[in-house]
Amino acid sequence: METTTLGRTGLRVSRTGFGALPIQRVDFDTARQILNAAFDAGITFFDTARGYSDSEAKLAYALGDVRDQIVLATKASGAKNRDDVMRCIETSLETLGTDHVDLLQLHNPRTWPDPDDPQSLYRGLLDAQAQGMTRYIGISNHRRDLAARAVRSGYYDTLQFPLSAISSDEDLTLPALCAEHNVGLIAMKAMSGGLLSDARVAFAALRRFPNVVPIWGIQRMSELNEFLALEADPPALDEALIAAIERDRAELAGDFCRGCGYCLPCSVDIPINMAARITFLIRRAPSARFLAPEWQEQMNRINDCIECGLCKERCPYELDVPALLRKQLAEYTEMVGLA
Repeated sequence: METTTLGRTGLRVSRTGFGALPIQRVDFDTARQILNAAFDAGITFFDTARGYSDSEAKLAYALGDVRDQIVLATKASGAKNRDDVMRCIETSLETLGTDHVDLLQLHNPRTWPDPDDPQSLYRGLLDAQAQGMTRYIGISNHRRDLAARAVRSGYYDTLQFPLSAISSDEDLTLPALCAEHNVGLIAMKAMSGGLLSDARVAFAALRRFPNVVPIWGIQRMSELNEFLALEADPPALDEALIAAIERDRAELAGDFCRGCGYCLPCSVDIPINMAARITFLIRRAPSARFLAPEWQEQMNRINDCIECGLCKERCPYELDVPALLRKQLAEYTEMVGLA
């Protein structure tokens, strides 16, 4: 298992990281089986969040006895101020069964946390660090302007940001920027929220950046085995893979939904983070369930949109979500008619 240093933290971590969001969808014993297999194979970096339901509890259940052999990262989900951050980390430590995490991150703040405000999110990170609750501090974000500002500021040890084979050229300047400022870079959504169907392409696209640690979202043993095989024999970024990346970028890059879910909840119960990209999913994944009557009913909810604007306001990519939904509904209706 190849390793890299996570920026100025000095932490040596496996270049293949484990994204623990999906294990909230499996039972405790299945989670333990997968997590133990990941650890036994050499994965040492595990990323979770207070907001990932029982993900932290499953990490404790599976890896509590090897806590000192892994690098454990969590996030202060939903925190809006210093006190919220402290409550989050206190709960996380209790749930994780440890007296500290290696990395505590702010979870996608929408505005810049003021480092001079004693009640700011950033002050919460500093206080948690001062009290020994976390060794290092970081920030996750979906907005490149805030991400780049965080890297340049010198306030954060790490950045977590969506990076994948279809990331824009502007987003792909972040690895060099992080290297310049000695900030660890953790890549979330490396499969672009499920839109990338070829793990070899996704893996090779990020392996070219030696300071990037992708956290692959894993909930099945087959998925873990796929990434372990790629780690054991990393695919070269040859002409065929470059051509595959360019095809994916041509189809998907730009104004598409990444499926992050920050737009939710919807006022009329539209499953926005799926509906806004459903035609891509149909083309790139087993499509039967998306063409079934249940999904037809859910897609028809788009006609009930009241244009409240909340989804557009919440979208970290500043997408025109209602317009995107209407476009997807039109394409989906045509697909269903042809199915």
